[in-house]
Amino acid sequence: MSFRLVVAFAALVSASMTYAAEAPSGTKPGDATAGQAKAATCGACHGIDGNPASSQYPKLAGQHEDYVARQVDLIKSGKRVVPAMQPFVANLSAQDQHDVGAYFASKASLPGVADAKLVATGQAYYRGGDNKDGVPACMACHGPDGRGNPGAGYPQLAGQYADYLTAKLKDFRDGKGYSDDDHGKIMVTVAKSLTDQEISALASYLEGLHTAAAKAETVAK
Repeated sequence: MSFRLVVAFAALVSASMTYAAEAPSGTKPGDATAGQAKAATCGACHGIDGNPASSQYPKLAGQHEDYVARQVDLIKSGKRVVPAMQPFVANLSAQDQHDVGAYFASKASLPGVADAKLVATGQAYYRGGDNKDGVPACMACHGPDGRGNPGAGYPQLAGQYADYLTAKLKDFRDGKGYSDDDHGKIMVTVAKSLTDQEISALASYLEGLHTAAAKAETVAK
């Protein structure tokens, strides 16, 4: 492993150790039952069970409670700019955010498939990073199986729509991080050297990454 790769990985580890996902005082762990009703309006775009019909919207099913709550909070505050979501999240309390997060966390993400022609390239980046550009392996934060790390605030990526992941990775590559979110800033650094072809391969590989053993066997679209 190159010196640059070690430095980059150390930066990621440091950020994960300092990440604070604690809810405001008085907020209880999310209640999935209460969250079901509060998430009703989310269903129009994200699907009633967190599996949207359109690949332009992210799957929320199986996503970590704290991560969902954190992203809603960033959007509500305007620090993550998603104009279409502002009217739906503006009046959500911290407890509401965690209840909604708990509801989606209780659902199963429907498996996707990857383009077999892109699997080798996507797998190489996800599991090995890029020594030449000092990019650490994606699995260092998001896990070998793509389930993420809820304690450190890293989201689940396995099974996510390739179209959505492609759009987000290009945003990060173009410097569109979230203004007060350390993880967003990390992704700007990680993605800045990725080509369109590498992003497409990574996104497709992740859509097909949904087994517990994180096997590479996928079915071509």
